[in-house]
Formats: sequence, C-alpha cells, structure tokens
Amino acid sequence: MIISDLTAKRLKLPPGKTDHIEWDDKLPRFGVRVRQSGAKTYVVQYRNERGEQRRETLGPVDLIPAARARKAAERDLASVKLGEDPQGERNEARRQAEDSFESVAARYIDRRKNPERDERALKPRTLQQVETHLTKHWARLNKIPVRQITFDHIKEAISKIRADRGAFAARRAKASLSKFFSWALNEGLVGASPLTGLKLGKEPARTRVLDDRELAQIWRACPDNDYGRIVRLLLLTGQRRDEVGLMANGEIDLEKRQWSIPETRTKNGLPHVVPLSDAAIAIIKDARAGGEHRQAIFGRDDTGFSGWSKAKQKIDRRLEQNGAELEDWRLHDLRRTAATRMADLGVLPHVIEAVLNHISGHKAGVAGIYNRAQYMPERRQALDLWAAHVLAIVAGKARSSVVTIRGRS
Repeated sequence: MIISDLTAKRLKLPPGKTDHIEWDDKLPRFGVRVRQSGAKTYVVQYRNERGEQRRETLGPVDLIPAARARKAAERDLASVKLGEDPQGERNEARRQAEDSFESVAARYIDRRKNPERDERALKPRTLQQVETHLTKHWARLNKIPVRQITFDHIKEAISKIRADRGAFAARRAKASLSKFFSWALNEGLVGASPLTGLKLGKEPARTRVLDDRELAQIWRACPDNDYGRIVRLLLLTGQRRDEVGLMANGEIDLEKRQWSIPETRTKNGLPHVVPLSDAAIAIIKDARAGGEHRQAIFGRDDTGFSGWSKAKQKIDRRLEQNGAELEDWRLHDLRRTAATRMADLGVLPHVIEAVLNHISGHKAGVAGIYNRAQYMPERRQALDLWAAHVLAIVAGKARSSVVTIRGRS
C-alpha cells in the first residue's frame, strides 16, 4: 500500500489486534500506526549505529498531510545513513531542555519555598532576592543545560550584570548562583560548580552616616504612603528593613508603647522588643487606620511590603525634585545613622546594642541570653531622645535644643 491522505484515513485495525503498523510500499520503514482507541499516527522506524531500534512518531494522521510526514521520514532515514540518530538527538534535546538552567532554577526555587520539602527553606525576603537573581539577573543562562554551563558563561554574564547594575548587585547575584550550584552539585545535577575560581573581591564595609541636613531632606521627601511611613520608622527605630516592612498588627502593643518582633523575623533568631516613641506610634496608627483586622500593617496583602526598588527610586526622584543634594544612600544607612547619632547624643554602647538587637560586645555569649530583657528603660529613653532629635532637625531647630543623656554602665 502507498500511504496517502486517503489510504491513511481509511486504515482500520485488523481483527484481534490492539496495535498495528501498516508500512508504506514505496518508502520502507515509513508507516501508519493504528491503535485500539482509533488514533492514527505517522511513524518512522530505523536502527542506529549501535543496533538500537528507534521508532519515532511524526504526527497524527488527522492533522498532518501524508506528503509532509513522508518528507520528514525521508530526512530521518537519510540522517541515519550518515551515522546520525535523529530520535536520539531529539530525546537528548528534550532531556537537556528539562535540565536547562531555567528549569532547574525553577525547581530549586520551588524547593526553597517549601519547608516540608526542604529543611533549608529560605525566609521570604531572601527567597525574593534569590528568585530575582536566578530568573532575571542570570537569565542569559536560561537555555543552557545546567551541566554545560562553564566558567566563561558565568564570567561573561556577571560582567554584564556589573555593567548594568553595579558591583554590589554583581556580588549579590554571584552569591545566589553559588548557592544554587552547591544545591545542584548535591543533587547530582552537575559534576562541579562553574563558579570555582571566580573572584569579585570582597564587598567593602559600608560606613555611610547621614548628617542632619540629609536626614531632614529624606524625611520631608517621604510620600504619604506605606513606603514613606516605613522609611520614617526605619530612621526612628533603627531596626532592619524587613523587620519594619513585615510589621504585623499583633506585634504592636499601644498600651505598653512597644513593638515585639518574634524570633522568626529577626536576623539573630532572638525575640526583640522595641520601645516606641510618640512619633513612631503616630506613624503606626496612621498606617493601621482602617486595617486593624489585617495581619500585616504594610503592603497590599498579608505578606507585608514589597516593591522596594521602585519605591526607593520614587523617593530619590522626589529628593531630586526638591533640590536635595545627597550622595548615594541606602535604607540600611538609616540604621547605621541612628546608632551613630545616638552615640553622639550620649547613649552608651550597650544600650545602643540593645536597641539594635545586636549580640556582640556587652551582650555576647551566655550573658547576652540572660541579659537581653534588661536596659528597657534605657532603650526607651534612647529612642525617645533620638526621635526628639530627628523631629527637631526636621523642624529646622538647632541640635542644642535636644538634651543629651547618659545611660547606666
């Protein structure tokens, strides 16, 4: 039988069979496969150089013209004569697609999202950073099979990241990729990490402390929205960005005038109580207005605030429009500034450490575990003093109008 559109559609399953292939008389090894379900597909069959039999489906009879299926079979059979293995190559291509950087990275991110599936599940903020790095910054690697990614691939891509986003972003992107390849190595997906030997240099310790003029400019540029309130709270409390951005209604006690951060949300894994100044309470009340029933105070849903980069860009534009002259500044500079300037106002080091929830110096080791509930009056006094200083400079008053204090040693 010569296979054509008509003959292929007329084919029926022989009695007593559940699967049958009708071969073409003109092109050996090209045929139509008929199944018990009634499905009919064009197929081509051959043996590769190792003697392995291959049978490849070329497509359904109802959708593909016989002439097109015949040409596809002819191409495959011609390739076999040249020592190639068309189906094997296509299978390998599919396997490599399944093991591409893009697909393996997606599996890695999924694993890190689920503590039940991976005990090393990441905190939400860290996970967000890793996902951004792997899906956006390293997107140049997406189609490369993860086993075939080389040092040169990484070097070329990271040069592009550094040129587009700067050295800081390049180091962060490299850190995320390094952890990804450590996981892939442990899973047996790669034989070695292609980042071995890649050096970007250590990130210089940041020492930026904002002066009074800069603090006042940033405060005034804060918009009347969640981000503006977060920036002001970061300055007033000296806490970390994600601690404020994920602040929950259940953590705030207005009667005691304090904010209790659970150990699951602190960097050192220890619970932390932050005394709240009048200025901080006013901001929190404003943020909570009408949303006391929600879990998170900031953000559109109960996952907390997101969209940090775009919000920072907007406040920088407002600063520029206001004629402010600020060198490069980051949100974490507010925490460093609060600590440094409290010291200038006479707050003692151990009290500042307690305010920041630092476990070092006076609070290191076992003593810190039993000591972390102390200095609450001093902490409150320090943050009240700092809030008064901030409001004074925002109002344009001289620093001398704020009285300094001395905590107990």
